Amino acid sequence: QVQLVESGGGLVQAGGSLRLSCAASGNVDSINAMGWYRQALGKEREMVAVITTGGVLPHATDYANSVKGRFTISRDNAKHTVFLQMDRLKVEDTAVYYCAAAGAWGQGTQVTVSS
Repeated sequence: QVQLVESGGGLVQAGGSLRLSCAASGNVDSINAMGWYRQALGKEREMVAVITTGGVLPHATDYANSVKGRFTISRDNAKHTVFLQMDRLKVEDTAVYYCAAAGAWGQGTQVTVSS
């Protein structure tokens, strides 16, 4: 099994930045991709960004259209950690952000963007 722990959420004004981290532990060899998802109040969970893992560089990435050009996903393979750099945040980015890998989910971290 894989365990995931997120950190880095918080409250920020629109236009600001936050950086989320997700550290994986346990059966990390089973991980071939890691991703960030979010769920806003009253809405379904949606993919934000994903990144492939493994020793071949560069890692492949994919982003939701709503965050392209503002968010960047990256990974530190040695530390089994994935990051989500969120710039030019908008009020509509407010949500609980979850890390996912190998069928496991983190506990979520709240991101609130104020106007």
